[in-house]
Amino acid sequence: MKKRMTLEEGLSILKPGIEKAMMILDGYPTSALFTCEQYMQLYDCVYDMCVQSPPYEYCKELYELFKKALEESITLKVIPALKDKPHIWLLNEVCNIWAKYKVMAKCLGGFFLYLDRHVAEDNKATSLNSLSICCFHDMVFKEVYPTILEAALNLISQDRGQNSGCSDLLKNASTFFVEIGNGKMHYYDNFEAAILASSAEYYNQLLFKLLPHYSPVDYIQQAHRCYNQEKERASQFLNQTSVEKLLQVMSLLTYFYPFRQSEPFILPVAVC
Repeated sequence: MKKRMTLEEGLSILKPGIEKAMMILDGYPTSALFTCEQYMQLYDCVYDMCVQSPPYEYCKELYELFKKALEESITLKVIPALKDKPHIWLLNEVCNIWAKYKVMAKCLGGFFLYLDRHVAEDNKATSLNSLSICCFHDMVFKEVYPTILEAALNLISQDRGQNSGCSDLLKNASTFFVEIGNGKMHYYDNFEAAILASSAEYYNQLLFKLLPHYSPVDYIQQAHRCYNQEKERASQFLNQTSVEKLLQVMSLLTYFYPFRQSEPFILPVAVC
């Protein structure tokens, strides 16, 4: 008969593994930190601690250990990495550290995989994956959200003028706003709404600058050029529905505004 594992014995096995998993936030790949045998030893430890008969069943304690590991990783690794970063650098670092944090949380989740089954049977408990997102949201995201949203919008505006090649960072930011919602799209929707509003303002101002200097045909050609550039740019980091909404804003501003108080203007067939 297998010997019962005490809580202290289990923690003595799990805590060194958790400390090594946190090194993922420093850039270490999982494969460099654990062999298959070591990984299975940690999984088996959690399994044994979950299936033992009371009072040697430690699911509640393991759940708290998992949560504490997430919180400590954020306190010790994530928050210091973001400290004193300016706007766009902060956005870049948040996206980088989020990618590493997801890998670390997945690694830890592998240790505690059997615990997740127990959690799934408890309707009041949060799954381990959702818990990892909630911890990052509450301890990091709520603090930096206004700054990184503004940074993303500034980056879009900068890219229009300079073609800065920042589509990868904007794509990462867009994906981050989806993932941090933990199944809800409200942060991405806010991002989308802010883009639509800032784009409308940008092109409205651009129109006033263009109107005195272009004939109707030249103006429409310039409008098409802006339209196609915006479509190509937005398609690299927004979902298709968002791109369509943005192009609707572009259409209203660029095609109809200059002629609302003048005679109807027939759009030439070949203007692209």
